[in-house]
Amino acid sequence: MSAAAHNYEVADSSVVYQGRIIAVRRDMVRMPDGDTSQRDVVVHPGAVGVVALDDRERVVMVRQYRHPVRGPLWELPAGLLDVPGEPASLAAARELAEEAGLHAGRIDLLVDVYASPGMTDEAYRVFLARDLREIPAAERYVGVHEEAEMAITRVDLSDAVDQVMRGEITNAMAMIGLLAAYRARADGFRDLRPVDAAWSARPTATG
Repeated sequence: MSAAAHNYEVADSSVVYQGRIIAVRRDMVRMPDGDTSQRDVVVHPGAVGVVALDDRERVVMVRQYRHPVRGPLWELPAGLLDVPGEPASLAAARELAEEAGLHAGRIDLLVDVYASPGMTDEAYRVFLARDLREIPAAERYVGVHEEAEMAITRVDLSDAVDQVMRGEITNAMAMIGLLAAYRARADGFRDLRPVDAAWSARPTATG
């Protein structure tokens, strides 16, 4: 019989940095050997992304400047879970409308991801959007800052997966979402979870 799993008790916790979006929390955690070890955690509100697939099986991609890597990346329409109480599926629909100018007649859940669990609680949920409809230009959201220069294109899903494998699409959410959509398509999009499926990993605080 195996020994009971160790309870990693937090002996002390404090917020050492609070930014506009993220915070850094310092936890002192009791280890199995009885010692206490410091763990610094980037606290993040969580995010959503959308694989928007049109009737020609092309996926909508956006190109956005990302300052930490000092350059633009091809990504999925995506955004923060920064509206209190907003269901993740509604946040995804909102981001699809704002970034790609599209409404989806159908949204399904693709995959849930911990972004980098060794250093952050950031989690994101990626949805599959289909039955796409263009939003009239006069009704579209006008982006600011990096979004003001955002380019939009549509790429055949198989070609997008090839771009992932060639290292041309390197954004983690995009890679995971595209590969998940490609796998789901091979199964005829059967067995996709409902958009309101339980998501215990969703962050609930920013500090």
